[in-house]
Amino acid sequence: MRYRTRVTGPAAALIGTAAVVVGGNTAQAAPADGRTDGAGTAPAPAPETLGDPVFPALGNDGYRVTSYHLDLSYDATTALVDATATLEIRTTQCLSRLSLDALGLDIASVSVDGRTAEFAQVDEKLRITPARALADRARATVRVTYTADPRRSLPHTAWVPTPDGFALCPQPDSAHTVFPCNDHPSDKAGLTVRITVPAALKAVASGALVCTEHLAGDRTAYTYRSRSPIATELVQITVGDYVVKDRQGPHGLPLRDVVPTARAEALEPALALTPGLVEWLEQRLGAYPFETYGLLPCNSDDPAAFDFTGLETQTLTLYKPNFLLQAEPKIGSHMMHELVHSYFGNSVSPATWADLWLNEGHADFYGLLYRYERGWPDSLGLTTFEARMKDTYARGDQWRRTSGPVAAPNAANLFDSQRYLGGVLVLYALRQLIGEDAFHAVERAFLARFRNSSASTEDYITVASQVSGQDVSGFLRDWLYGTSTPRMPGHPDWTVTPVTPSLTAPRRKSGARWHENSATL
Repeated sequence: MRYRTRVTGPAAALIGTAAVVVGGNTAQAAPADGRTDGAGTAPAPAPETLGDPVFPALGNDGYRVTSYHLDLSYDATTALVDATATLEIRTTQCLSRLSLDALGLDIASVSVDGRTAEFAQVDEKLRITPARALADRARATVRVTYTADPRRSLPHTAWVPTPDGFALCPQPDSAHTVFPCNDHPSDKAGLTVRITVPAALKAVASGALVCTEHLAGDRTAYTYRSRSPIATELVQITVGDYVVKDRQGPHGLPLRDVVPTARAEALEPALALTPGLVEWLEQRLGAYPFETYGLLPCNSDDPAAFDFTGLETQTLTLYKPNFLLQAEPKIGSHMMHELVHSYFGNSVSPATWADLWLNEGHADFYGLLYRYERGWPDSLGLTTFEARMKDTYARGDQWRRTSGPVAAPNAANLFDSQRYLGGVLVLYALRQLIGEDAFHAVERAFLARFRNSSASTEDYITVASQVSGQDVSGFLRDWLYGTSTPRMPGHPDWTVTPVTPSLTAPRRKSGARWHENSATL
């Protein structure tokens, strides 16, 4: 988990040399003559938040993004990225000023609808004052030109520098260190990425390749487009000495792995597992929701490059390469975990970061089912789902004490085991209550209803009640928000270990993301 830090003092100098960094409010473009938007509403600055309970500083509520068009150029000599981000937005109010989330970007210019706009960078916001106020429900084009340094030291960053380029790990709140954006999973948008690189390198991004251009100066530009809307935290862009390995999945699904050339042969046994994983999961959750899937073993062995094993960036899961060199029983369960995120987390994104259990609980639930069906022991030496749930149940009150209820995290404990195994336990309890057939119907209905959108914990509770034919709202809220662990349906003999008065939350390393709490590892 990356802890958010407001940029003040010396750190503010990192934000950029082309913009003036100021504190407090900047000059606004509200008209002095009392003009309104025609409906009696005077233009005003947009609220610089989307109200997330875990990361309240993220986002801006004055608009929604329709699409992002990113044009990046990577210089292998300087390792810098020159970029233009073009956002198509629709306002939600009459605006004199709006902001984008942005950190560590050297901003050169900003325009709104083709007119030069004033801008200032304050903490992690790029405040933009258009030449003309924007009307309510108006469409507008915001264009930002900037330079980024993937190796720049920042309070948190999505950049993963490699010897031959970079990859991205934006989750949960760092996409705006790569491009200015409304950095929240509730504001999903279309994505097109054009990346220009030296001809000796390959560039790949989320979505499908739609254009390859061979340019002067021995450079190549690759353009990728996402068929489905994408949350900013799921964007993947990578540059390096890669080979792209294509294979076919179930029903002709194109599978695409992006592999460091020197490691391609060694990684092939792991890459070859993907078709079988997709087939198994489609039998339970329905057709894979995107245009392609594949793995990106990042070309770095640096243990500090990123502090997790896999990350579910959309259509292309980022991995530590050495993890994938292990035998199938060591990696298959976690490969399933990451694939499940294509459904829970990517196709259906969390409405807020407090809803993370929907992502991680489901990913571990199916990842563990896959493991135990094959008789592979888990990290505790257990070989059945019921045995693991009994062990987890006993820890329930301890976790609620140290990490809070399952659906009530904070920024420090967001990626604790409570969101992973604690989430699995909630799903197991629901299945115990309503039966396996009804549970599978709930899962598929939830995914269908919120496909290509975002959904909250309350949305899941509503679907579970409607589809199961019984009101499970009180049951699920007790499991998700209660301070003590409810009784497990079907297992009256299961007991919870008492919490001792001396029990305290474990100390965490500063800056650590703590993604390694998945039970599938």
